[in-house]
Amino acid sequence: MDEYQLVVTGERIIEPESGYSGPGTVYIKDDSFFKVERERPSEKQLKELANLTRLIDATGLIVGPGLIDMHVHLREPGREDEETILTGAEAAAAGGFTSICCMPNTTPPLDNYGIINFVVERARSAKVRVYPIGAITQGQKGEIITEIGDLVEAGAVAISDDGYPVMNSGVMRNAMEYARMFDIPIISHPEDLGLVGSGVANEGFNSTRFGLSGIPGIAEEVMVARDIMISEFTRCALHLAHLSTAGSISLVKEAKSRKVAVSCEVTPHHFTLTDDLLESYDSNLRVNPPIRTKGDVEAVKEGLKDGIVDVIASDHAPHSQEEKEVEFQAAPCGMIGLETTVGLVVTELVEKGIIDWMEFFKKLSLNPATILKLQGGRLQVNAPADLTIIDPKKRWVVDPKRFKSKSRNSPFIGRRLKGKAKYTVVAGKVVFEAES
Repeated sequence: MDEYQLVVTGERIIEPESGYSGPGTVYIKDDSFFKVERERPSEKQLKELANLTRLIDATGLIVGPGLIDMHVHLREPGREDEETILTGAEAAAAGGFTSICCMPNTTPPLDNYGIINFVVERARSAKVRVYPIGAITQGQKGEIITEIGDLVEAGAVAISDDGYPVMNSGVMRNAMEYARMFDIPIISHPEDLGLVGSGVANEGFNSTRFGLSGIPGIAEEVMVARDIMISEFTRCALHLAHLSTAGSISLVKEAKSRKVAVSCEVTPHHFTLTDDLLESYDSNLRVNPPIRTKGDVEAVKEGLKDGIVDVIASDHAPHSQEEKEVEFQAAPCGMIGLETTVGLVVTELVEKGIIDWMEFFKKLSLNPATILKLQGGRLQVNAPADLTIIDPKKRWVVDPKRFKSKSRNSPFIGRRLKGKAKYTVVAGKVVFEAES
């Protein structure tokens, strides 16, 4: 019998590209998938395998290609007190992610070859794969585009000014034309600052009720429409980050009907939280874009259900306790999410019949890999041996004492969830195993 690095067998193996869901066995050798069979070994073969290699019997678990989070803030360089590349990767592994893509709004930003290379080199010691996303403009100031070719050569898989919108349409057009030359997507942070003003919460009944300055949904939708139009004109692949309104989902749906090269993502907090929760003035609820109305949440779920929304991403945004423990209006935007995303998706979407497990692995693995042209997302021979093995019945409570992240800014603390990563496997090595 061949010697293998790791063998995983289970009753529910999911391969999202082929659409297969059923019993199977995955054989890993030399950090890659050596064999992927649609059957389980006999009891005799299992015993033989267990004597020769590490064997994971995933009975009762869900096995699929490693999860990819294409929207993560790691804070290094500049704010290592909030998160580092290594601690963020550890949190990702605990959350079931085998790959994460880090956004450029660090200090300094990821806007040149040297700083992208720094992330790549630093990530060599990380538990999971870390892919940097370079800045669209120098210093993320929205004025002069970066040397995109240099960023790609250094290892950037996309460009974005996430955290800051590119307000100048001419600059965005130029960036898309260059990005198309290098065959990478632009990730847009859709936000019109003129419409945002001094707003801190979704504009509507609840912002008035709680005395919070409002951000109208059109602040997002105007930029979604603009960037779709520029994408269609330049024929550059566009990915729209963290959409939050019914209007935005409708615009993407219409664009896809015209075969525009557009994809989009939503976050767990935008399909689980509504703005009536702001009555608590919990600063962990301050995010950008803001949590919206029940109608918007239902539209986001509908977009997930009908396939308009391609990706679920955490938008993991760590902040120090000191920065968050201030008045709602003064708090920085963002919440952590690497360690709660799987539980929220299972609890709020899979368990409620909005998406099934096949769609789970498409939106959290195959689609991010396809959009960013990464090798992961598939259970195929010779593909990188990255696996996420989930216990779909595991009930747990979000406990900040168990976070691997350096930060604790989550509004989901104390929430009861169902579904959790049991094993996270990167390049054939188990980098996380949940406690029994």
